[in-house]
Amino acid sequence: MPTKDEYIRKMHSKLDHCNAEIDKLAAKASQSKAEMRAEYDQQVKELRSKWEEAKNNLERLQSAGEGAWEDMKAGMEMAWNAIGEAVDSAKSRFK
Repeated sequence: MPTKDEYIRKMHSKLDHCNAEIDKLAAKASQSKAEMRAEYDQQVKELRSKWEEAKNNLERLQSAGEGAWEDMKAGMEMAWNAIGEAVDSAKSRFK
């Protein structure tokens, strides 16, 4: 079982990777045809919102005491799963 610090580093790395994927999708959206651009821009906006939520959860987890962080970890996992699924879904639509 990872320590709190190991878990936080792992999640920061995942969030950084996810942010890079969102940036790639935003670049594709900006290069898409006008009729599709609005839809793609909306998807990117939603992804960024989910990313912010996950980032905020991680910040709360970081400041949590040793006893509480295990309980908060479940919320972080849920937020991570939501953004991961959303990014995967958007990537498949952007192809």
